[in-house]
Amino acid sequence: MKFLDQAKVYVRAGDGGAGAVSFLREKFVEFGGPNGGNGGRGGDVVVECVDGLNTLIDYRYQQHFKASTGTHGMGKDRSGANGRDAVLRVPVGTQILEDDNETLIADLTEVGQRVVLLKGGNGGFGNAHFKTSSNQAPRRANPGLVGEEKWIWLRLKLIADAGLVGLPNAGKSTFLAAVSAAKPKIADYPFTTLHPNLGVVRVGERDFVLADIPGLIEGAHEGAGIGDRFLGHIERCGVLVHLIDGTEEDVKTAYKTIRGELAAYDAGLAEKPEIVALNKIDALDEDAIKEKVKILKKISKAEVLTVSGVTGKGVQDVLYRIVSVLDGEKAEKLAAERRAVEPHWIP
Repeated sequence: MKFLDQAKVYVRAGDGGAGAVSFLREKFVEFGGPNGGNGGRGGDVVVECVDGLNTLIDYRYQQHFKASTGTHGMGKDRSGANGRDAVLRVPVGTQILEDDNETLIADLTEVGQRVVLLKGGNGGFGNAHFKTSSNQAPRRANPGLVGEEKWIWLRLKLIADAGLVGLPNAGKSTFLAAVSAAKPKIADYPFTTLHPNLGVVRVGERDFVLADIPGLIEGAHEGAGIGDRFLGHIERCGVLVHLIDGTEEDVKTAYKTIRGELAAYDAGLAEKPEIVALNKIDALDEDAIKEKVKILKKISKAEVLTVSGVTGKGVQDVLYRIVSVLDGEKAEKLAAERRAVEPHWIP
């Protein structure tokens, strides 16, 4: 299945049905009077978050969604049926934005969430509605109201606990394949990964979701390379794993390039917890490893792990570090929620 994380679609709510003009004409009924029914309400446009989807590819082949018009009213005081809703089914993590692609309408992060995007038009009143003591035979009825319409953007941001970032060929896909059942494309040339990949990682008794996004290069926030459009998929991550290719001559520049692009993206990515790992140590001797770890420690001001996605060396250390950070964030969140309920509670 092809991956698509952004789509523009046209949605239109259903028009309301028209009211009816009708009079009762039956044998032996001397004063029948008006009996035109009301029109039915037009269908709504609903966006529903469902399980089993991880792409917006369906919206490449169908961009127009229209709810049904309400049924017109009929004689004998019969009201029209409401129109059928138009339901857009989207994967978890989908954002709905206005036509300007900036104004957020809704953010669907849980299966089962539903958002009524547009309301259908009200049905028109039939002539029976207008009967009064002074106007006992009204000959008018209302048309149904026209349904609303608009263009919207659907933008998918994958739900993952941790995200892999780094330059092209830093070994992110190899790492993901080594720790999960995911099968990303792996090759010895840049930009092998053209769309994000997800894998479920099991560490001891714990599971978490790890996301691998295409590599970034300097100027990605200005559109260089694949650009930074896939950075949105790690906005929801609790921790970022920054992989640095150990075979790079200048690991300092490699580190600074990615940090610069995260800061330029301006979505809080630069402030997220970061685990720095020197990858491909199987291709380095001990002296080279020590030298490059020393450089990275100095610039990142953090502990630097060493890992090889090919041989598996150091992989478990990275995974347990991820779990440790995620558990710490979860504990902080629970403590904050409890303090909100019990202001004098001390953990």
